[in-house]
Amino acid sequence: MAEAGDENLYAAARDIARALGKDPSAAGDILQILSGYGATGNTSSNSRANASRVGGAYLNLDRSLNSLETQISSYIVEDRPIWSDPVDSRNFLDAVDELISMAGDMRSMAGDKSVAICLSRADELIQQVMFRLQEEFGYVMDRASESFDSDDEFSGEEDNDIGYGVQSQQVIVARPVTDYKIVIEPLQSSVIGDLNAIAVRMVAGGFGKECSRVYSSRRREFLEESLSRLHLRGLSMEEVQESPWQDLEDEIDRWIKAVTMVFRVFFPSERLLCDRVFSDLPVSSVTDLSFMEVCRGTTTQLLNFADAIALGSRLPERLFKVMDLYEAVQDLIPRMETLFSNKYCSPLKHEAVAIHKRLGEAVRGIFMELENLIRRDPPKTAFPGGGIHPITRYVMNYLRAACKSRQSLEQILDHTGNDAGSETRPLSVQLIWVLELLETNLEGKKRTYRDPPLCFLFMMNNGKYILDKATDNELGSILGEDWIVKHAAKLRQYHSNFLRSSWNQVVALLRTESPYLMLIENLKLFKARFDEVCLMQSQWVVTDEQLREELRSSIAGIVSPAYSSFVGRLKASPEINGRRGEPFIAYTVEDLELRIKGLFKER
Repeated sequence: MAEAGDENLYAAARDIARALGKDPSAAGDILQILSGYGATGNTSSNSRANASRVGGAYLNLDRSLNSLETQISSYIVEDRPIWSDPVDSRNFLDAVDELISMAGDMRSMAGDKSVAICLSRADELIQQVMFRLQEEFGYVMDRASESFDSDDEFSGEEDNDIGYGVQSQQVIVARPVTDYKIVIEPLQSSVIGDLNAIAVRMVAGGFGKECSRVYSSRRREFLEESLSRLHLRGLSMEEVQESPWQDLEDEIDRWIKAVTMVFRVFFPSERLLCDRVFSDLPVSSVTDLSFMEVCRGTTTQLLNFADAIALGSRLPERLFKVMDLYEAVQDLIPRMETLFSNKYCSPLKHEAVAIHKRLGEAVRGIFMELENLIRRDPPKTAFPGGGIHPITRYVMNYLRAACKSRQSLEQILDHTGNDAGSETRPLSVQLIWVLELLETNLEGKKRTYRDPPLCFLFMMNNGKYILDKATDNELGSILGEDWIVKHAAKLRQYHSNFLRSSWNQVVALLRTESPYLMLIENLKLFKARFDEVCLMQSQWVVTDEQLREELRSSIAGIVSPAYSSFVGRLKASPEINGRRGEPFIAYTVEDLELRIKGLFKER
């Protein structure tokens, strides 16, 4: 009966303590309430009786704690994992639940010294329990990894299959896939259930961060091993700066594939797993913190590589891969906004945005270096045959390839905040400026030719190449119709200047108003000059077939009529008297046209 009374008194104390949690001002009355609980008779006898009951409640509390301590300690001192036996794990969790509940009740009555003593013992036991649960949490995760041995059904599949493989450290590793609409489920539902059960108790015991630390360390191993299967070299900032660009180009290609896999498959799968392991918790901070810790290392490694490229050399040949990185990070940011929406992940999002900005700055710097490259390309010696200069080919192919990323380039170069309705966009201004620098450079190079006609042929060849590369493609669309019309007019002027400085002078020798003897002399001079020019211009280069035929046609259109008229005048001269002048006529009109068709080499 006494024990029943003690239990009633203890139950009453718990009820009152809960009430005190809502109204702390009543704390001073607890002993009076206890002393009057079920009391009758005089005050002194009631006080002695209730004091006896309080002492009995303490003894009952002490006995309950001793019983739990004995039960829990038997598991804590075990060398084998508790979760190696499902019955043991259930019994252990039940005891832990009772301990945490008892400690919570005692905290409401901690003002009583005897209760405070029991609470101190309970807290110490809880700490021991939490350390053991931390070990068990790691054991459950490690056991899940070890269950996938080398004979696993996925271990023999090719790299492009969907599945899991095993590395030397027995970490479950996702194989590369081509279908990004998948979810990786590396842990079985039963394992997730065990982890969740442990996590709930650790959070209730105030060890949420420790639980998160164990979880994130194991999952980071998974991501690191999975990332290694994507063949990323994991270069440091210094190694990136020192690596040959050709090696970095290959690494950038692998990086883009890896970042796509990570943010479309790995991280979403990790988020789902994290939500399941840490479900049913009173707060989401443990879940968010764990997810951030899982993803932080991989995200930082990937972003550091992109940052190293952004801070590297501004050589023009780097533009295209830097643009690839810029666009990849740009596509990445919306996914990060979705995946990294909690406060713990915000720094990772901000870092990605900052690196995206630095990649844009790198692109602008590369364009400036392209301008410097054109300016610094010296005239040196004349380019053989007046053909297309390498700088022209380089710049035009460069700009044409760059314009395939038109939208991104406009976004990068439009950093001055031009209005959307502006007719002149910064990209078009940039490209026209580069082409003006190129034309200025070519003007300097044409002065290396001693023969004026070859100067104009050089400008014509290069101008035609520039126009062709800017026609019917994105580059021409950006430059605009006005630029194309103006450049075509320049080509016609070069064409006209070429004829005027070369063949017009040859035809000028065929003056028909001269006396007979002068006609014969002029014919001799014409033949000599014609042969000389044909010999010289047959070695000149006109790469474009259409331009080559246009030039030949223009030359024939000047020479043939003039020569035909001259020969007719010569034959009609009274001094010649018919066929007597024919020995002086070395060529027929057809002979001249045949020689003209042999002008200009293709290369």
